[in-house]
Amino acid sequence: MPDVYDLSSPQRLLVGMREARAALGLGDVIVMPTDTVYGIAANAFNAEAVTKLLEAKGRDRTSPPPVLVADNATIDALASEVPDEIRELVARYWPGPLTVILPAQPSLQWDLGETHGTVALRIPDNEYARELLRETGPLAVSSANRHGEPAPNNAADAVEQLGEKVRIFLDAGTVGGAASTIVDATGLTAAERFPARIVRAGALSRDAIAEVLGELLEPEQGTSS
Repeated sequence: MPDVYDLSSPQRLLVGMREARAALGLGDVIVMPTDTVYGIAANAFNAEAVTKLLEAKGRDRTSPPPVLVADNATIDALASEVPDEIRELVARYWPGPLTVILPAQPSLQWDLGETHGTVALRIPDNEYARELLRETGPLAVSSANRHGEPAPNNAADAVEQLGEKVRIFLDAGTVGGAASTIVDATGLTAAERFPARIVRAGALSRDAIAEVLGELLEPEQGTSS
């Protein structure tokens, strides 16, 4: 049976966070709350742990997980280039439901799957998640569901889907329910710059992103610039 820790209880919070940190340090996966959906998390720098994450979801290396971090300062440690426009974007919407794809630092000793030299970064707007991230460092995190199934917005649904694959679940009640919006900003780092594009619509609206990026955001399909 999985261990489910109710984070609304101070005692269970302390024990659950301690057990989660220990499990991640040992290369295991856990399920944690974010501001969008519940996520299955692994040490981003442990390739075997990332493999466990993908296997639990029923995915392969062609679906590398995003990386969650605790603060904006970490972006430069993980991304090799961050355009000024993207700095403005994340300054406005982090923490929050925005994931940004950027070129990864080539010196990083990690293997997230077939990333083609990129990394997808996000700061979740959930204090439990950020507290854990401050203590563990960057975590590879993907929605806590089996591939093809709905992403859970509560711990019970996550347990139902992944309970045989994951031992530790951190329960923070019901969360937002809508996945983050993913913006591929690698085009803005190319020699011949081309617009960023939304590769997954989510909780943060296109209009909100366009307020910052303007013409540097690729038009919606079927519209002209």
